[in-house]
Amino acid sequence: MKNFKIFLFTLLFSGLITAQVHDKGTFVQPKSEFWDGVQKGIDEFNKKEKPDNKTFKMDFTELNLPKSKNEFTSYGHNDPVNQGNTGTCWSFSTTSYFESEIYRIYKQKIKLSPIWNAYWEYIEKALRFVRERGNSVIGEGSESNAVVRIWQHYGCVPEEVYNGMLPGQKHHDHSKMFNEINNYLIGIKNANAWNENEALNTVKSILNHYLGEPPTKFSVNGKEYTPKEYLEKVVRLNLDDYVAVMSLMQKPYYEKAEYEVPDNWWHNKDYYNVPLDVFMSIIKSTIRNGFTVALFGDVSEAGIEPHAKAAMIPSFDIPSEYIDESARQFRFSNGTTGDDHGIHMVGYLNKDGKDWYLIKDSGSGSFNVGDKGYYFYHEDYVKLKMLGFMAHKDAVADLLSKFKK
Repeated sequence: MKNFKIFLFTLLFSGLITAQVHDKGTFVQPKSEFWDGVQKGIDEFNKKEKPDNKTFKMDFTELNLPKSKNEFTSYGHNDPVNQGNTGTCWSFSTTSYFESEIYRIYKQKIKLSPIWNAYWEYIEKALRFVRERGNSVIGEGSESNAVVRIWQHYGCVPEEVYNGMLPGQKHHDHSKMFNEINNYLIGIKNANAWNENEALNTVKSILNHYLGEPPTKFSVNGKEYTPKEYLEKVVRLNLDDYVAVMSLMQKPYYEKAEYEVPDNWWHNKDYYNVPLDVFMSIIKSTIRNGFTVALFGDVSEAGIEPHAKAAMIPSFDIPSEYIDESARQFRFSNGTTGDDHGIHMVGYLNKDGKDWYLIKDSGSGSFNVGDKGYYFYHEDYVKLKMLGFMAHKDAVADLLSKFKK
């Protein structure tokens, strides 16, 4: 009996020792402190000294500049919106302009989608690229009157139904998207694979991946619209009322001409070309008569500084009294003036006998300090560096009467 008890005790004790343990799992952040130190040491050893990337700029520190947008007489416009890492300033600025036109005419504030315009502009670019066998510009840029063309063909939509950003995305970024589109179209050209439907479907799939698929129908305030119905019933702008004006000596004055820059990729020839003094007088009168203006031109200058929020022409570039049509054309002809940005003029201020203009700007520089999304442009900067503008025909009626029918 004694031996049996010892045997039973041994058996039970052994069972406790060998009972199955159920281990649990959990999620942990992997750590490798030693390897992190190794990698840090390697990176520090291989790190190249960054060059001192200073650029030569105008010194604004002792200038009597406008300090705030509140100093300006301005007209109805929506708050500035940053375009992020995109080349779609033309769409942001012109969309902003048309929003102001809706408010001016109907006293109705609407926020429209600039990315809608960019989406369909890529489709139009791809279509032309294929049809012209690769002899057409593919880029992110375009012009103000492209928005008119897009709306006439595709309609428009409010920002709330198509903002072009994916869930969790905080800023617009078209860099990868554009590279994919560009590489794909270059591949088509290299392979001579000019299948139009296949090309457009592929470009659409790329756009849909990065921007989301644009709506064909949507509801706003309980009413359903197609994009064309929204343009007709809500936006209600007559797009034929808007004209583009430029001032370049290389084309005859008082004739319509092509604006010869890469972003005018479809070679539009409907720009009204006028002498520079007329160009400036129109801008001055337009902004004083309750209209805003969509401007386009060059912002890569020593006289534009985001932290000063000002754009001027320094005397070491050219004194104010020497800014004329020849100085303007000279810079355009030698490439130091280009068409690299679209902006929206929403107000004016006369200071020390010269005009300053309140500029709504979607570029990142305008959001650094102060009134976020705005710049203050001196009239000399507009005169020398802004190449053209879009305006309502009522604002330029006297000018249009001088052109041949």
